[in-house]
Amino acid sequence: MKKIALLAMAIALFSSCNNSTKEHKTAKKVSTNIKNNIQMKKVLFVLTSHEDLGNTGHKTGFWIEEFAAPYYLLKDHGIAITVASPKGGQPPIDPKSNEADFQTPATVRFNKDKETQEILSKTLKLVDINHNDYDAVFYPGGHGPLWDLAEDNNSITLIEDFYKNNKPVAAVCHAPAIFKHTKNQEGAPLVSGKKVTGFTNGEEEAVQLTNIVPFLVEDMLKDNGGIYSKKEDWASYAVEDGLLITGQNPASSELVAEILLKRLK
Repeated sequence: MKKIALLAMAIALFSSCNNSTKEHKTAKKVSTNIKNNIQMKKVLFVLTSHEDLGNTGHKTGFWIEEFAAPYYLLKDHGIAITVASPKGGQPPIDPKSNEADFQTPATVRFNKDKETQEILSKTLKLVDINHNDYDAVFYPGGHGPLWDLAEDNNSITLIEDFYKNNKPVAAVCHAPAIFKHTKNQEGAPLVSGKKVTGFTNGEEEAVQLTNIVPFLVEDMLKDNGGIYSKKEDWASYAVEDGLLITGQNPASSELVAEILLKRLK
């Protein structure tokens, strides 16, 4: 009888341990699934392919800080990032953004990061991008977008597709130039009645390019009905209105990414 009791206790203990193990495995699986769901979020970065600064003979392109800071912030939080540009391949880097005065922890990290440099050298062509593959789109600035992305039909269609499918569209500094021709589903400018910001007229004047750029970002956003706001020149400032997230200048790039990250989670 004693042996039977001991056997029953052993069976009960084994069953308890087995159930505990199963529960642990189930909890671990749920935790892993939650983590994977966060990591599965995908953001498309779109960079300019334009390198000529008007007729000045100088070069432009995208501003490294405005790519690197958002890129690393999102990547470090488990977001998968794909990079595209109108022409594909290596997008032009604004040479001024490589100067010592404009270095930040993000640009220093980028300059040592061969893996990301390799990714950047092989951007996908914008014409081959489908919004269905991504959860949001981010446009870094630099003066280049004023010439190509503002007028690029593939970019315009892509932005409108993201927006009408309830996906965030983020842009910083000169990149809000992408809203020059974009429309909402009613046919009005996409920024009409929306709170937005972007590179200020004062900041453009400070870099002495007011008469070189094809248009001023601040003026264009206002002309398209955007509710434009700004802080003092070169201050960090970002605005979120529905699906639109915009930043004023290079100092605002990480702030825009932080807002986007909150939306994705």
